[in-house]
Amino acid sequence: MDYRKFITVEPGKRGGKPCVRGLRITVSDVLGWIAAGMSWTEILDDYPDLTEQDIRACLAYAADQATPRHSN
Repeated sequence: MDYRKFITVEPGKRGGKPCVRGLRITVSDVLGWIAAGMSWTEILDDYPDLTEQDIRACLAYAADQATPRHSN
């Protein structure tokens, strides 16, 4: 998944943290909800502006950030 279509960074919004589609919902918000045990259905019910693709994009973004970069 190309999370760059879903994850945005705007300096004046949420302190420049990566957000979902320009919303005031950060990637770390979504990851925190998942880590706290919320199901995707609960997240989508509580935050109707989000989609399943948004949640997948947050996970893809987190996985990409966690992958070590090797310089050649």
